[in-house]
Amino acid sequence: MLELGTPLRQVKGIGPKRALELEAAGLSTVEDLLLHLPFRYEDRSRFLPIASLAPGVKGTVRGRVVTATLRRTRARGLSIFEALVEDASGSIRTLFFNQPYLRRLLALGREVILYGEATPARAGRRGLVLAGPQLEVIGQEDPGAGEAIHTGRLVPIYPRLPGLSTRAIRRLVHGMLAALPEALPDPLPPGLAAARGFPPRRAALAGAHFPPPATDPDALMAGRSPALRRLIFEEFFFLQLGFALARRESEARRRPGAPVRVDDAIRERLRAALPFRLTGAQRRVLKEIASDLMSQRPMNRLLQGDVGCGKTVVALVAALLVVENGQQAAFMAPTEILAEQHHRSFARILQGKGYPVGLLTSAVSGAARRQVLQGLASGAIPILVGTHALIEEEVLFRALRLAVIDEQHRFGVAQRARLRAKGALPDVLVMTATPIPRTLALTVYGDLDLSVIDEMPPGRRPVKTVLRGEESRRAVYAFLRAQVAAGRQVYVVYPLVEETERKEVKAAVAMAETLRRDVFPDLGVGLLHGRLRAVEKEAVMGDFAAGRTPILVATTVIEVGIDVPNATVMVVEQADRFGLSQLHQLRGRVGRGAHESYCVLLAGETATEEARRRLEVMCATQDGFEIARRDLEIRGPGEFLGTRQSGLGDLRVGDILRDHEILEDARRQAFALAATLRTEPERRDLARHLGGRWSGRLGLIQVG
Repeated sequence: MLELGTPLRQVKGIGPKRALELEAAGLSTVEDLLLHLPFRYEDRSRFLPIASLAPGVKGTVRGRVVTATLRRTRARGLSIFEALVEDASGSIRTLFFNQPYLRRLLALGREVILYGEATPARAGRRGLVLAGPQLEVIGQEDPGAGEAIHTGRLVPIYPRLPGLSTRAIRRLVHGMLAALPEALPDPLPPGLAAARGFPPRRAALAGAHFPPPATDPDALMAGRSPALRRLIFEEFFFLQLGFALARRESEARRRPGAPVRVDDAIRERLRAALPFRLTGAQRRVLKEIASDLMSQRPMNRLLQGDVGCGKTVVALVAALLVVENGQQAAFMAPTEILAEQHHRSFARILQGKGYPVGLLTSAVSGAARRQVLQGLASGAIPILVGTHALIEEEVLFRALRLAVIDEQHRFGVAQRARLRAKGALPDVLVMTATPIPRTLALTVYGDLDLSVIDEMPPGRRPVKTVLRGEESRRAVYAFLRAQVAAGRQVYVVYPLVEETERKEVKAAVAMAETLRRDVFPDLGVGLLHGRLRAVEKEAVMGDFAAGRTPILVATTVIEVGIDVPNATVMVVEQADRFGLSQLHQLRGRVGRGAHESYCVLLAGETATEEARRRLEVMCATQDGFEIARRDLEIRGPGEFLGTRQSGLGDLRVGDILRDHEILEDARRQAFALAATLRTEPERRDLARHLGGRWSGRLGLIQVG
């Protein structure tokens, strides 16, 4: 008898080699394979009269074998088994290729169920043929013995696995379900399943793979059968319980030393440091952050908001609060360009205010690097901006209190953990300019408190966005020239740095030269991409920011952090190759000054109609949350955030868009349970179930 925890290598029909392949795909136990659910179901339960089949019609028929022949062909090693199957309405020829064992299985008079697509017979023969149909032999121990599992019912269709067809998966799953005990332990707390009308766990697993005859096919496809609802709830419940227990553990910690103090004198100094007033949304979010800083409990907060809403300024004020209390703050950015941009902005805002700001990237070396390291260790540098260089071993802070992680989904878990380890339980503020729908935030950042800036600073004007094809290129270039003549500046973004074999992809390097030589020979054209040396990047950006270069050709290194108010046009080449959220980020590089701004999306010649409809979303709305929602629907959560960073590959059953109501219910129940746990055995039992399933994901929790 099998158990859910039985290794797959011990399951009959899975050899050592295949077990290793499945383990590489993330499946190592019986439970793992049973949670590899069908992505759709085919209704093969309704039997058609054989005479009703027509060319191109897929259907299920039931009849008896009246003739059977195995013949070899001239092609070496190829055999064809042909059987004539008839019912009361008529008969049809069936062909099976390289399955000689069927000669024994399909004896004359044997009753069979067939599912397939009828096709006309080859030239010279009349009638229809079922070539390679799905086969069930009634009352026969066959490939998938006992009850019919491949035809004559709602049949599960699975995503492929290494070395296993969907038919083989179906057969394996059916065998494993038959070998499980009649009753499985229920990991859900007492009462939760019954209150929601969920079946027992074993029945839920069986019903998800082989639904009973009365199951509504539409409910199955929507994930709304009782069996699927139970498995979805269970998955979300334990993920959210992990978040809840981690938050409870975090709240139980107490940071050494005094909390941050905020008094009238500090408030006045901070107001004096800023050259502008904060918006109402910025003040609200800052109050939430200040409340965390004034607590003994370490902050774990996600700050989210649309492009240009002023998240970085809020984080800077939070850093100044920490500095006013004699401690240090660190800003970690994903690229050197963004780190340098932050450093320039902070230094400009804080010039003469008594708040030194250091910069540490791989480009900072020699005496400059030693000076920064000494300033951190002594406390002379209270605010440090940098890239992953901040987490190198030699970087030591005197008193790191606040760690700000910008565009945090671009960092790996280990990198974020190492930054946090630089201080004694420092507060962590993670920021993203990619608006994240609530259900995705609950799934990826369920342990974090969420703050949202939902108001734009005064003066931010909507960016006029248009979709253009290759035929409009000359008109677009004329528009760019007119903008430059009016004193404005332009970005032109390309998806790749180098040419590829796909000739339609215009690389930034090649096209920058084309624009300089053939299109704008009388204008300055700069080039910025990730492979330039740091000193070259700084020179290019310096010239553009100062207005000396009117046109900047770039890759997506400018997606975040670049702030040139005089730039009014963003042209995106091959726009159909970008995700919507990435396009929204790029569009956010313009519209930062007082002048009318524009975004021109140039679709490639091979852009599909579906891709063009996606791009029309960009033209129709400036709302980053709406764009993110559409992008999430199109690309899925793993691609939306980057599967490696988000860990969304761990979700095997639930769909955060389709199942948002179940997610909300599971979260409420999980957090309520975590708040009432009193005994260590209760925690231990829950932790045991969490450990095997979610250990990788729960490693994220304490590091943002």
